[in-house]
Amino acid sequence: MAVSKKLEIFNDPIYGFIGIPNPLLYELISHPYFQRLRRISQMGLSYLVYPGAHHTRFHHALGSMHLMQQAIQLLRSKAVVITDTEEEGLLIAILLHDIGHGPFSHAMEHSIVEAVQHEDISLLFMEALNVKFNGSLTTAIAIFNGTHPKTFLNQLVSSQLDMDRLDYLKRDSFYTGVSEGNINSERLVRMLNVVDRELVIEEKGIYSVEKFLMARRFMYWQAYLHKTGVVAEQLLIGSLRRAKELLSKGREVPCSDTLLFFLTHKITKANFDEAILDRFSMLDDVDVMAALKDWQHHEDFVLSELCRRLLHRDLLHIKLKNKPIEQHKIDKHLLEVKKMHGLSDKEVSYLVFSGEIKNMAYDPHKQRIMILKSGGKLTDVVKASDHLNLKALSKTVTKYYICYPKEGVSTRL
Repeated sequence: MAVSKKLEIFNDPIYGFIGIPNPLLYELISHPYFQRLRRISQMGLSYLVYPGAHHTRFHHALGSMHLMQQAIQLLRSKAVVITDTEEEGLLIAILLHDIGHGPFSHAMEHSIVEAVQHEDISLLFMEALNVKFNGSLTTAIAIFNGTHPKTFLNQLVSSQLDMDRLDYLKRDSFYTGVSEGNINSERLVRMLNVVDRELVIEEKGIYSVEKFLMARRFMYWQAYLHKTGVVAEQLLIGSLRRAKELLSKGREVPCSDTLLFFLTHKITKANFDEAILDRFSMLDDVDVMAALKDWQHHEDFVLSELCRRLLHRDLLHIKLKNKPIEQHKIDKHLLEVKKMHGLSDKEVSYLVFSGEIKNMAYDPHKQRIMILKSGGKLTDVVKASDHLNLKALSKTVTKYYICYPKEGVSTRL
């Protein structure tokens, strides 16, 4: 297939022009499975906190592919052997690494399907595309799965310092305006090297790694786990869960045929077959947003209230604590809202609830970030760094929240 000269490049606000290196990648980008990512938000409902955060998974995938091109070129300049087949596999793997995300990204994993991670669905998409493209994605799948003998290939796609993270931190920082999250991704790419088939960072890049980890911590607390975003996502999850409950009782809940299928069927990893994958490929943010607009007028008080609050940003009040919320405080709000509106225990749990959020910027027990010293010794970044905060970043920080209507439940429209 000849690639149109007009579509060989994308103009990206982060990196400038991003080129498509070969016809296969162009065909994959043009495929409806991938084009769907234009309709999947990168940061879910974070635009309710940061109005500029309307970028999509499509943007992120192309940016990650661009950084992968730079990484391949850089590693080859340092005598790291990457064959043409492996290069193509790397570019495909990073391009498609997030293709399995559902509507509003991570919210899907807690409502539309059950215990099916987006990585699992990404793999299913890649396997389906591999059939369509006569085995051309075989190497990419091995890299994505981590079964390729060259470990560093998988680490470029999925590790604690991969092209995925290097792009989304820089991109999300740009679109939210959270400057603390801005990283020098190009500098970090230049510091990459390979030792014994493992990805490492050269010693002169240690300060860039420190800034990267600090930026990751800032972005989680200021953007990804911002309390307003947390309560908004819980309202979305609750809306879909309530719709499922009503449908299971034979109640009418209007929505698109695609969304209705997932709300009326129990979808697990075991039964996620090709037919379901095709249905999933038709599901995006538009289905969910259109449903919320309809449901805000639904006769069921709980469903309408959840949707109205979300659509009009009249969110529940949320309090964050460093210790678990005491049960008597939860019970107090539950009883107040229950009495005020004559709700059952199950119904009131949609409007008053508690939970926890966790943040660990660096996990020393997973694939570690190894620093290559000038003498050839490899050292974990936490030990190599003179930045005392890095030790703190390798510990899990847990915060607990409670959500409830600040002044009872408001009058429905």
